[in-house]
Amino acid sequence: MGEIMKKEWYVVNTYSGHEKRVKEKLEMRASSMGMEDYIFRVVVPEQTEIEIKDGAKKEKQKRMFPGYILVEMIMTDESWFVVRNTPGVTGFIGSSGKGAKPFPLTNKEVDKILGSMGMTRLKIGSDLKEGDMIKVIKGPFANMFGKIKSFDLQNQKIEAALDLFGQETIVEISLADIEKA
Repeated sequence: MGEIMKKEWYVVNTYSGHEKRVKEKLEMRASSMGMEDYIFRVVVPEQTEIEIKDGAKKEKQKRMFPGYILVEMIMTDESWFVVRNTPGVTGFIGSSGKGAKPFPLTNKEVDKILGSMGMTRLKIGSDLKEGDMIKVIKGPFANMFGKIKSFDLQNQKIEAALDLFGQETIVEISLADIEKA
């Protein structure tokens, strides 16, 4: 084969209203079928909305894309089969049909969706650690390289040491604006 297997995010179509149940089923199937090395995170994209009812504020989780979940996976025939055949799944978005495997979301699309939920596609600890080299992919420091000094997960930021005009400078950068170098 020779193709490099990499983790990517895919959009999976489910019956509307069944997103959470499909997420649980898929996670159970991934572990019972030994697919943890191919199927990683399953996310139901939601945003918290504040509702005011009878003068009281209530937080409510609202689905951003009813009938869709995001699956972080390495696309192989087996992992594709496991996801497609999970009860409640009606298919993948971005497949041209005729048995063609679907296209993954771009990093930009994933960052936008996960970022709005206060999540990141980079796994701190396994994908990124203090001292790792990163490349800034957008913002004022785009195309610069630096070393991670610390993480601020609450605000989805890192502090990195960048080489600015020959001097090491500590800057705060959003997790969505970096990738591992």
